[in-house]
Amino acid sequence: MNTMFWVVCIVAIAIGADTYQKYLKMKHEKEKHDPELEESLAKIDRLEERIRVLERIVTESKHDLGREIDNL
Repeated sequence: MNTMFWVVCIVAIAIGADTYQKYLKMKHEKEKHDPELEESLAKIDRLEERIRVLERIVTESKHDLGREIDNL
């Protein structure tokens, strides 16, 4: 075999190893949690709960609403 074949093999192995290393790095970065995202999701959950409460207040009869306010 000639030297050109070995040069191509070594270059292919180096490129493959570099690509695999970048793949592992990207996979690891995806696993990290973004604190800003977590905070936004928590805020959305709180807002959804408030909307559920408001919907319940609007749809319940006034008698039930008055009793619930008295219970608070």
